[in-house]
Amino acid sequence: MSHMNASIGKSAGTWVLTAQCPSRLGTVDVVTRFLKESRCYITEQQSFDDRLSERFFIRTEFRPMDAEFDAGAFQADFAARAGEFDMAFELTAPDARLPVVIMVSKADHCLNDLLYRYRTGQLSIDIRAVVSNHPDLEPLAAWHDLPYYHFPITPETKAEQEAQVWQVVQDTGAELVILARYMQVLSSEMCEKLSGRAINIHHSLLPGFKGAKPYHQAYEKGVKLVGATAHYINDDLDEGPIITQGVDPVSHADYPEDLVAKGRDVECLTLARAVAYHVERRVFLHKRRTVVFTR
Repeated sequence: MSHMNASIGKSAGTWVLTAQCPSRLGTVDVVTRFLKESRCYITEQQSFDDRLSERFFIRTEFRPMDAEFDAGAFQADFAARAGEFDMAFELTAPDARLPVVIMVSKADHCLNDLLYRYRTGQLSIDIRAVVSNHPDLEPLAAWHDLPYYHFPITPETKAEQEAQVWQVVQDTGAELVILARYMQVLSSEMCEKLSGRAINIHHSLLPGFKGAKPYHQAYEKGVKLVGATAHYINDDLDEGPIITQGVDPVSHADYPEDLVAKGRDVECLTLARAVAYHVERRVFLHKRRTVVFTR
């Protein structure tokens, strides 16, 4: 079992201000000074300046000192300051729960892990529906009182099936789609619609093994690490901007079934961490890469 901690969260009662802009003198000051003048106490702050692209990123958690905090007035006043820096920003409330749709096929480990973290409050998400191309996991969703949509897919019905999935995303108001071992390749059109708001998880073995039974292939080659990668989807299969990665050591004493079991653990933890980072506004998409402010 990997020892990575996926119980990531922001401090109770804190707001989150995220922003990015061109690199200029005073970018940190414009944020911290405004918060001080607004009587807001900074509890956590991280920033990064990409010298290659001359782009600045900042994430700040803060707690208002006054009981009556007017978020609308805060945003309007800060917009005037931010405009001087061409700064795009977002303010997230302490009780924000991101609406989510989860897509699955037959494997249940990632879905089960996400549902547990959702039920226990470890992830600030609001799961609106579970969508699958198979009926197998409907009982698991039903146990959590979640709508389950079974949309079978064949090469001939791919466009129709994706239209059904997209309708669920729109009807539920989902702002994030989690591909929790959904074993279908999304079309270019679907990838475009979900750009920046769909997270996928897949195994990440060294050397890379594609096709059927990757863990069995890894066993035959005597690999010493199993891993997983969580990334935003794009039109390049399994090559979207990476959010998180995880690894677990294995040895000659581990048989294929052991590699599969360890792989499942790493996949669950890596996906949970990526979702946590996304919903806590710790991830900035930057060209084909990501800036991730870890905790």
